[in-house]
Amino acid sequence: MTIRPTTAYPAAPAARPRTWLITGASRGLGREFVRAALSSGDNVVAVSRSIGSADLPRDPGRLLRLPADVTDRTAVFATSDRARDRFGGIDIVVDNAGTMAYGFVEEFTEEQARAQFETNFFGAMWVSQAAMAAFRGRGRGHLVQISSIGGVLSGPGTGLYSASKFALEGLSEALAVEAAHFGVDVTIVEPGGYWTDLYSTMTVSTPRSDYDSLRAELEKQSASTSIDSHPALAARALLAVVDADRPPRRIVLGNAVLDAAVAAAREKIDTWLEWESVSRAAEDPVPAPESVSGERSAI
Repeated sequence: MTIRPTTAYPAAPAARPRTWLITGASRGLGREFVRAALSSGDNVVAVSRSIGSADLPRDPGRLLRLPADVTDRTAVFATSDRARDRFGGIDIVVDNAGTMAYGFVEEFTEEQARAQFETNFFGAMWVSQAAMAAFRGRGRGHLVQISSIGGVLSGPGTGLYSASKFALEGLSEALAVEAAHFGVDVTIVEPGGYWTDLYSTMTVSTPRSDYDSLRAELEKQSASTSIDSHPALAARALLAVVDADRPPRRIVLGNAVLDAAVAAAREKIDTWLEWESVSRAAEDPVPAPESVSGERSAI
């Protein structure tokens, strides 16, 4: 299903066209991000394994299509180099490429588990490294990590997907502090549901009959509550983030998922405080003990 933006995108406030590098740009949110950036008057380097056949605006002066697989670190760096050669530098990198695996933890094969992390974590890491290499010397830039509400909370059926996004968020939190030292911004974007082909292209585990009752329960819940949004809304939100003088470290996209994220954070805090006395009693700093040989030992 091809979805067109329902409203025009706002113009970029920058005095000169910025250059974006967007991965996963051939479909879904990535494709909408490309359209939004071009509509704002910026240059775009659109990256995807299938970028040649992507339904994107015809604008050879401002749009450079580059085929690359983000799991190939060498290819990712080569793509960044070509982008800089074409437009003289990169201002914004949207680390969007990702896949989804659905199924219960016990059902996944080793191959499926590793494949999920190859794209969602390692691929994102290679893009992040290439972005920092492009930004660091210039003393500016903005890396936008497209995570998911699944990177904030998890549930039955999304354990593997969420594990990859939790890992990405942990990496990105550390990177944000490292990048700030060089004047570079990092924003973690946590979208909810949008009408893309993520679900139709996702990997599904081989069902075990032991989980049939749970699977039926989840399918019933999904049928009654699953309503997604137009991807243009996510693109408009992204423009607001990259146009901000002080972009956020992280942002959730969506009403229901924002409420869910806040509730999950509060539940964690409530549990930590409920067990506060046990937590505090588990710490009593002392000098490092001496080993039998008289040398200091470390835990």
